[in-house]
Amino acid sequence: MVNLHCHTFFSFNAYGHSPISLAWLARRRGFKAIGIVDFDVLDAVDEFLDACELIEVRGSAGIETRVYIPEFGTREINSPGEPGIAYHMGVGFASSQVPQSAAPILAKMRMNAAQRNREIVKRVNAYLDPVTIDYARDVLPLTPSGNATERHILSAFMTAVQKSAPDPVKFWAEKLEIAPKQIAQTIGDAPKFQNMIRLKLIKRGGVGYMQPGPESFPAVDQVNRFVADCGALPCLAWLDGTSPGEQNVGELADLLVSKGVAALNIIPDRNWNIADPEMRQLKVQKLYQVVRLANELSLPVNVGTEMNTFGQKMIDYFDAPELVPVRETFLDGAHFIYGHTLLQRALGLGYQSRWAQSHLASRRERVDFYTKVGYRIQPGRVSVDRIKHLDPAITPIDLLEKCGA
Repeated sequence: MVNLHCHTFFSFNAYGHSPISLAWLARRRGFKAIGIVDFDVLDAVDEFLDACELIEVRGSAGIETRVYIPEFGTREINSPGEPGIAYHMGVGFASSQVPQSAAPILAKMRMNAAQRNREIVKRVNAYLDPVTIDYARDVLPLTPSGNATERHILSAFMTAVQKSAPDPVKFWAEKLEIAPKQIAQTIGDAPKFQNMIRLKLIKRGGVGYMQPGPESFPAVDQVNRFVADCGALPCLAWLDGTSPGEQNVGELADLLVSKGVAALNIIPDRNWNIADPEMRQLKVQKLYQVVRLANELSLPVNVGTEMNTFGQKMIDYFDAPELVPVRETFLDGAHFIYGHTLLQRALGLGYQSRWAQSHLASRRERVDFYTKVGYRIQPGRVSVDRIKHLDPAITPIDLLEKCGA
């Protein structure tokens, strides 16, 4: 069992998990590997990887943001209703600290997210008046480092209505244009009710929604440079293969690989755990198609459940019949990302290093090597200390011989 895509409370975790809490969850439940991903920040990386090292858990860390891909400017990709805009990732970060060349990009990502949030609050305040919130006073205290998300904004509005509206059911029924009976039946279930409010107020078509354009998010090239400068791996984020952009996944993948992408992220549950049998069959076939493509292009696959929406699973179970054919690829991907993270963190010999490019010329060679590292070298301080004492000029074969269990 692995989960390489868990948001922490530094962006939003539906179960309230901190970085250390996620590491302990993996240790307690016997996960083979666990990885974190947060929106627009790397605040959790050091805490999480230190914890994983201490309690001997395979760990990896990443970042998620949105980018503009000009070559797909007229096609939806993985952000519904937003042509040219894509959720995009970097995985395999070794530290929360970034080099000087990357710092301005990371700071701008955080600043842009805050500006979008303030505009959302302004729009929703106008609609929900007389119940309003203050971003600094009511939203930011819900986060450990000031990196708020839509979920924090919704929580603040829910609290404000509960405190200020004489009849919260009547208030929400009028503002959401939903029957009071339905509101009354749902308002006691905070996760379900938050999702209801989110659809009406913030998602596409809602009063707080802002249609993004080419200037709304950084270009994918810029984010890829930031990720690579940090020694991490730019990562294509896959939705489900049904959008116009993802229907041309070969073209999309070739383009992004040419721009530096080195991995692929999949949220398996949304690709098979579907009630409608025809839709499930379609999306499962799309899943197999993109996994085959990833293997052909030597793109390791990062998988997980997100945990940033109420109701999402703690872990994917790869013994589901639909996932059995891709289980080995998923497990290999988890070990690859851990193997890269381990060597980058201990000695600066990760996938993007000059050492790797010198000794392992092709993507396939590098993927195979770091996957072996992930399987053979056990997590924990003993392994890290052993690697730190190696000669940085060591060959990949000698490294595996000296450190592999």
